[in-house]
Amino acid sequence: MKSIPHFVNGHSLEAPGELPVYNPATGEQIAQVPIASSEFVDQVVANARDAWANWGNSSLSRRTQVLFAFRQLLVDHETELAAIVTREHGKTLADAKGELARGIENVEYACGLVELLKGGFSDQVANGVDVHSVRESVGVVVAITPFNFPIMVPLWMCANALASGNAVILKPSEKDPSASVRLAELLRDAGLPDGVLQVVHGNATTVEALLDHPGVDAVSFVGSTPIAQKVHARASAANKRVQALGGAKNHMVVLPDADLDVAADAAINAGFGSAGERCMAVSVVVVVGDVADELIAKIAERSDRLRVGPGDDPSSDFGPLISAEHRERVRGYVTGATDEGITVVRDGALAELDRGYFLGPCLLDHVRPGTRVYDDEIFGPVLSIVRVKDFEEALSLVNANRYGNGVAIFTRDGHAARVFARLATVGMIGVNVPIPVPVAAYSFGGWKDSLFGHSHIYGPEGFAFYTRAKVITTRWPQPSDSQIDLGFPRTR
Repeated sequence: MKSIPHFVNGHSLEAPGELPVYNPATGEQIAQVPIASSEFVDQVVANARDAWANWGNSSLSRRTQVLFAFRQLLVDHETELAAIVTREHGKTLADAKGELARGIENVEYACGLVELLKGGFSDQVANGVDVHSVRESVGVVVAITPFNFPIMVPLWMCANALASGNAVILKPSEKDPSASVRLAELLRDAGLPDGVLQVVHGNATTVEALLDHPGVDAVSFVGSTPIAQKVHARASAANKRVQALGGAKNHMVVLPDADLDVAADAAINAGFGSAGERCMAVSVVVVVGDVADELIAKIAERSDRLRVGPGDDPSSDFGPLISAEHRERVRGYVTGATDEGITVVRDGALAELDRGYFLGPCLLDHVRPGTRVYDDEIFGPVLSIVRVKDFEEALSLVNANRYGNGVAIFTRDGHAARVFARLATVGMIGVNVPIPVPVAAYSFGGWKDSLFGHSHIYGPEGFAFYTRAKVITTRWPQPSDSQIDLGFPRTR
């Protein structure tokens, strides 16, 4: 059985495999992943600190050249990278290519590092005194990435961290780790010095060793809310800078004046794309007023036309879930829904697929807060319908939810959309846009239980997270300026 290697100091490093990697479309084990020991983590961190000493002092032009070359290699290897993602994650090739495109967008943004890392200068703040600021790299950054975006999230973290002059240790999900190794190889080919980006595989024990290690300066994490809370608490206790993005329960509010065909299309695309395994997936459609029955009929008709199958089949609209255990967990929410007074409109049954971790579109009506279906992050192809009487009730529902990652509103009323955008306590808001993932020039991040730590990911906040400010106050006195003055310095 193939063992997926670590990537250390510019080279693939073989190690005995311990954790299984499956092809979710077939259910077959296709590889194994090693578990890095604490001693191995010690060596990797030592490598990173040595590499940072040089990379952190490298010229901005050199970093830009590496990132530009890396960007082109990502484009050249699009088909290969998408196939790696599809084989281990299960998403369709088209979806995998879309993920890569959004990752490349962030690499392109990071190529503007000369502008993004500029400091400030103030002349003559006091007599003969100037002040200027610079932004310097933090040091060694650990990037812990989720299974659902094995290329995009590593590129969100690593591009900005590397552009800022940091060394990065990437710990990908053990469920689909091969994409991270290939990204590291392409960065090496682009000219990144050995040790500046390393890939370490493992499990929770490996993560804990990285979080506790005194040679690690910052931690970026994306995953579920319970794990994000633990990562944030543990890394903070170790006096590290940490951003930990958690789960979501994204709502899509549909007002009575909305184009219901457009809204139905959006609910299908955002709810069932990638089998619902997206932190920005729409999982709750909040229907305002008396258009619920009509909208549900449109969503159900469209869901019946979707084809679920292997991601490498061009006719598949979405592929399998990541594991057999996760499929059974998601299915349990649907089969148990009627016990909570929920109407199962579509149950996701797929009799024609006898292997793999497939589940079809699931549509549930009369869902309400307090039920497991509503309260939990299901992370699968399950779309819940909540009926409310008016705009105010819809807004209150959104704001009362513990998660605050993304929300969308569908309407033709510009005033209603503006009020909603101002009052919704959610980090990313879409107006007639069902998946409001910002472009790279803005930062990605939620509120409430969707984010632990103050900093969002990528964009301007990403550069701020991966750097620290230094302010230099300068005076060049003349001999005649010499004097004794024990008072606190004044600027006037």
